[in-house]
Amino acid sequence: MKYPNSRRTYEKTAVHDTSRRGMSFEADINQSNLSYLSEDLAVVHKKPTPVTIVKVDYPRRSAAKITEAYFKLPSTTDYNGIYKSRYIDFEAKECHAEHSFPFSSIHPHQVEHLRAVVRHGGIAFLLLRMVMYGEDYLIKAEDFLSYYDSKQRKSLPYEWIRENGHPIPFRLQAPVDYLKVLDQVYDL
Repeated sequence: MKYPNSRRTYEKTAVHDTSRRGMSFEADINQSNLSYLSEDLAVVHKKPTPVTIVKVDYPRRSAAKITEAYFKLPSTTDYNGIYKSRYIDFEAKECHAEHSFPFSSIHPHQVEHLRAVVRHGGIAFLLLRMVMYGEDYLIKAEDFLSYYDSKQRKSLPYEWIRENGHPIPFRLQAPVDYLKVLDQVYDL
């Protein structure tokens, strides 16, 4: 919901429960992607995380339950697709900290994947939800990588995010309307 001060509000999750962290942001992105697909604007999908199933409990045939599994390989980024004939690839993160986005929230193999996409001419970026402020930002991978490589800090300061990130507008059908920002940032 958009309020007069342009800030969105989100339900706060319990501090001890991290299992669903980022899920509301992911749900909003998924809804946006469905909207883009139905409007024939872009084809963007969440990448499945490859897992190897080790143990399955079969209390009865119709109720099989996976009881043990592990990740096959480190995954790359969360989403990829095509927009206006350009390959796009991005990682989505929800940040609950007030003053910065910690680099520990993004894995080194994901950073290297973003770097590779940029090197090969694709459009790579981060979508970042700053929960404390009810703000969503698109951060170009090139800008993120430049700051990350400078090793000035172990996090992106909120001030840096506000100055270098691009605010993402809210739209009912596309709650995280990042395509509108891509058009402006990349002249698409």
